[in-house]
Amino acid sequence: MKACDKTIRETLDLADNMLDLADRGDAVREDSGCGVLYGVLRDSAFRIKQLAENEREVHIKKGWWK
Repeated sequence: MKACDKTIRETLDLADNMLDLADRGDAVREDSGCGVLYGVLRDSAFRIKQLAENEREVHIKKGWWK
């Protein structure tokens, strides 16, 4: 796997971890400030994931992605 593809894969894994953390944090939060924090974390994860998936598709079309 090319180094650039590896970092895209790691970015997708990171976004998934961010989503998991946001869900776990939301489940145990005790005030609205934490809700805002986990909402921002979730929104950021979705945006990062979307960008990484788009870039992965570009690499697939170029024949780079294994």
